[in-house]
Amino acid sequence: MEASAGLVAGSHNRNELVLIRGHEEPKPLRALSGQVCEICGDEVGLTVDGDLFVACNECGFPVCRPCYEYERREGTQNCPQCKTRYKRLKGSPRVAGDDDEEDIDDLEHEFNIDDEKQQQLLQAGSMQNSQITEAMLHGKMSYGRGPDDGEGNNTPQIPQIITGSRSVPVSGEFPITNGYGHGELSSSLHKRIHPYPVSEPGSAKWDEKKEVSWKERMDDWKSKQGILGGADPDDMDADVPLNDEARQPLSRKVSIASSKVNPYRMVIVVRLVVLAFFLRYRILHPVPDAIGLWLVSIICEIWFAISWILDQFPKWFPIDRETYLDRLSLRSGQALFSVAIPAEQRGNHPWGMALTTELCYRYEREGEPSLLSAVDLFVSTVDPLKEPPLVTANTVLSILAVDYPVDKVSCYVSDDGASMLTFEALSETAEFARKWVPFCKKFSIEPRAPEFYFSLKVDYLKDKVQPTFVQERRAMKREYEEFKVRINALVAKAMKVPAEGWIMKDGTPWPGNNTRDHPGMIQVFLGHSGGHDTEGNELPRLVYVSREKRPGFQHHKKAGAMNALIRVSAVLTNAPFMLNLDCDHYINNSKAIREAMCFLMDPQVGRKVCYVQFPQRFDGIDAHDRYANRNTVFFDINMKGLDGIQGPVYVGTGCVFRRQALYGYNPPKGPKRPKMVTCDCCPCFGRKKRKHAKDGLPEGAGDVGVDSDKEMLMSQMNFEKRFGQSAAFVTSTLMEEGGVPPSSSPAALLKEAIHVISCGYEDKTDWGLELGWIYGSITEDILTGFKMHCRGWRSVYCMPKRAAFKGSAPINLSDRLNQVLRWALGSVEIFFSRHSPLLYGYKNGNLKWLERFAYINTTIYPFTSLPLLAYCTLPAVCLLTGKFIMPSISTFASLFFIALFMSIFATGILEMRWSGVSIEEWWRNEQFWVIGGVSAHLFAVVQGLLKVLAGIDTNFTVTSKATGDEDDEFAELYAFKWTTLLIPPTTLLIINIIGVVAGISDAINNGYQSWGPLFGKLFFAFWVIVHLYPFLKGLMGRQNRTPTIVVIWSVLLASIFSLLWVRIDPFIVRTKGPDVKQCGINC
Repeated sequence: MEASAGLVAGSHNRNELVLIRGHEEPKPLRALSGQVCEICGDEVGLTVDGDLFVACNECGFPVCRPCYEYERREGTQNCPQCKTRYKRLKGSPRVAGDDDEEDIDDLEHEFNIDDEKQQQLLQAGSMQNSQITEAMLHGKMSYGRGPDDGEGNNTPQIPQIITGSRSVPVSGEFPITNGYGHGELSSSLHKRIHPYPVSEPGSAKWDEKKEVSWKERMDDWKSKQGILGGADPDDMDADVPLNDEARQPLSRKVSIASSKVNPYRMVIVVRLVVLAFFLRYRILHPVPDAIGLWLVSIICEIWFAISWILDQFPKWFPIDRETYLDRLSLRSGQALFSVAIPAEQRGNHPWGMALTTELCYRYEREGEPSLLSAVDLFVSTVDPLKEPPLVTANTVLSILAVDYPVDKVSCYVSDDGASMLTFEALSETAEFARKWVPFCKKFSIEPRAPEFYFSLKVDYLKDKVQPTFVQERRAMKREYEEFKVRINALVAKAMKVPAEGWIMKDGTPWPGNNTRDHPGMIQVFLGHSGGHDTEGNELPRLVYVSREKRPGFQHHKKAGAMNALIRVSAVLTNAPFMLNLDCDHYINNSKAIREAMCFLMDPQVGRKVCYVQFPQRFDGIDAHDRYANRNTVFFDINMKGLDGIQGPVYVGTGCVFRRQALYGYNPPKGPKRPKMVTCDCCPCFGRKKRKHAKDGLPEGAGDVGVDSDKEMLMSQMNFEKRFGQSAAFVTSTLMEEGGVPPSSSPAALLKEAIHVISCGYEDKTDWGLELGWIYGSITEDILTGFKMHCRGWRSVYCMPKRAAFKGSAPINLSDRLNQVLRWALGSVEIFFSRHSPLLYGYKNGNLKWLERFAYINTTIYPFTSLPLLAYCTLPAVCLLTGKFIMPSISTFASLFFIALFMSIFATGILEMRWSGVSIEEWWRNEQFWVIGGVSAHLFAVVQGLLKVLAGIDTNFTVTSKATGDEDDEFAELYAFKWTTLLIPPTTLLIINIIGVVAGISDAINNGYQSWGPLFGKLFFAFWVIVHLYPFLKGLMGRQNRTPTIVVIWSVLLASIFSLLWVRIDPFIVRTKGPDVKQCGINC
């Protein structure tokens, strides 16, 4: 892919495609032997007679044959310069309007494969997976038309998905010329946008079979070809010549020491038993004079018990994992295995007696081409004023400098805000990368994000032996500071938008001036052509993408942007694995991708792994982590527990995906035990299962030959309904090992990429329903991972010693609460959706029960805010009324309470023991569970109910208030930002403090005998206050001053609540009429 082609903007629905070249500084192009096409930048080429190809005889505007054919088939059929209609030239297929020309027919060139090459295709004896895929798309899924069914010629035509002569190689393509190892296949550029009719002449046999489920047909065909997920090592014959080193696993599961985990499990069981006895006692011993308080407390405690079970038992099987990065560099082990096709099923199969597939474990060896799988990396951003371009630039630079073969890495940056600031900042980043990347690789520095590398307060000379390191480091730091100045200048310029909109350097208006109505845009900044560093080494690909947006279309926010990146990357590079990162998460460990490959490419367990999730680690958090921003308990305890079941949940960033899993395919199945086959006379024993009509195949369909199976796989209506109307993209979905067809030209690839990011591409398809990132919740990450686990995939949790990725987290109280609000609201949306883990995914039984418990817990935890708010209010109520939620207990009953508290503390201590989490991190997590529960979670439940029941979409906004000390590293920690989320916890603090004061005052007035009952009430009140203490510190700030509005609202609510409570006093049992015995009056 050329890096100097310019910005490509266009809309498929409007049939527009514009190439903007003048924005970038001109870069020297490599010498071309002839004229250059003004559309795609390729060499114009020669005609079949050896003359220079001339598309327009009127003005001679230089256009290559692929662009000429594309314009005749898809465009206006006119020359871009003189607007004269293109005439049909020799070797070009007919299009509409050619019948009026006085030109002789060129029948021998109507089709693109000559007789000589057809004979070579017939003699070929083997075929790789990518070429089989191309052959599958012939006919119904090809660009252009193949021969009708009635023709006698059985020779297959290899469809050229996007074809044409070209001089520039395509990034990520297979290092082959065609499907059979012969010369390049010549073809005109054919493309079909509108679907074929449902039935075509001679396709009656096709119509009978198109009702069969596409997935079952695909899996059946692939299994016969031996290409479904590669060969299973267990199915291969023992005599297969595999290298012993190639059999070695790339990773290992490490169980937690039994001395740590067994006591932990025993305490969990003991706590469950004690909890059962505790609840039994509480239910059987009500409080007659405060029945309301007692009933509320019982309901809250039962909910807490259910929530604890859902959270605790998925941590029953915690594990660790180890990777062996050195084994990725072992000698490549290759093995051949054959899938024989019986003669009676072979029919007219054109590929000989058997298919031979090469199984190659993708290791790398020094001095040889790397066999590691390619990876496409996604970075998503929306608003550059909220997500600073310098932060995004550091993320991109860390990706480009990653320790991985450069030809295997492609970075795609999604700009969902269509901001010219992001575009220009990325252009500057690409230029700085030419200096930064060789510096990183030369001196093996970590991390490879310059902002964080130069800010490290460590000895940067440690382990550095090159004498030039200090000098080059100083020079690089100066280069980076100049780079920061340029980025800051762009940001300052973007603060004031011109009335006429942004103008590019060549005077062209920026296509994204209207962020809600703009065409799709793609710019290849770094690639094979022009993508070299200062030392002449190739750089990874860097592609800017902004999907098309139009009014009236649903764009699905981040999930829609990620799905657009999936399709763009599939068309341009099509790596089998993808890594997605937020714009503020940089690669902290340059070997992070290799860590993931140790699981995904493992020959033993890798085939069933859908994604590898890394823990999130953060920079810039205060030492005491006041608001539990590090979330260590979740990442180091809960996720390790899930890894021992079916795998961790997907948390939105730092995750390496298998592309096939995101396409909705099921994991490959291992060998099954042969079933017992008996006669039908005895129903008690195993009976051969017959295929019914509902399966989509009539009885005996299994005897159909491979050629028929191939036809059944080509149901275009099923493919288009699932993936959309792009044959180039559909072709890529069938290439399990990735890569781009070698017959693709850069211009055609870019036009197809513009097509797949058009705003209407996903209409009437399975995108967002079964494919890609799933729509329906603002926490699309949980939903996407849940769908994969329901299909039977498993995920892996990778925790390298050096953190793989690091990001930034909001250390401000209001920002932190709003972040938690967003997560909780997404969980509420999932709970009320059709994908609710309570109801979804039981049909196939692929989701394990403990994994389901974890997903249920992720969707119902916001509802815990309701009983938690009530439970935190009860201590104040008890202190103000003199009542309590429990009656006077005996010595025996007190043992239940003591045992319950001891089991709670023992569970936490043993969790910290096997996970390595510190007691301070554990306690901060407990505190913020209460803070978030009575604020953000509560608002999420209210907002979710309003959205589901009434259709009201409520947004809670945050307004910032200036802080005094801007130079302090943690100035943001003390800044105050007003939000309604602060009111409930502040009110709880005030009423509990008032309750404590009132209770102590009452005890002082009533004497010594009232202190005993008071201790229980004070204990629960102090429990609430201690858990809300970080929140109280956040309100006070550095100057110990709370904003007036918070004090006013909280005091007002607390006062009204207290006065009403004293006036109503609902939990006191009242007698009807006067007490006759006491007053002595006969009423």
